[in-house]
Amino acid sequence: MATIEECRSALDKLSDNMVGADGKVREAAALDRSLSCRITDLDVTFVGRLTDGRIHVLDTLQGPPQEKAQIRLAMSGDDLVAMVDGELNFAKAWGSGRVRLEAALLDLFRLRKLL
Repeated sequence: MATIEECRSALDKLSDNMVGADGKVREAAALDRSLSCRITDLDVTFVGRLTDGRIHVLDTLQGPPQEKAQIRLAMSGDDLVAMVDGELNFAKAWGSGRVRLEAALLDLFRLRKLL
């Protein structure tokens, strides 16, 4: 099972990957939205913002956040690490229910370019 530190490191790596991307991926990540990433097996949530194509983690909370972020992810720590390392395909994990992504419809259309 991935640790909190490994999950935080994976989010940092994902953020770095998004900043270094070009074209459609960079365009899709260029949102300014509140963001939460709930790690279900650790019962923690990373909260922050997606802005300037980067994920800025502002806090780590025990359990679910009290306020809903505009973009909400939920998955196990192992799935987060595997996705960022390229071992798990996001679209397949999302389609099978291993990963949950909730956002406004227009944001979902834009974020699909990241898949």
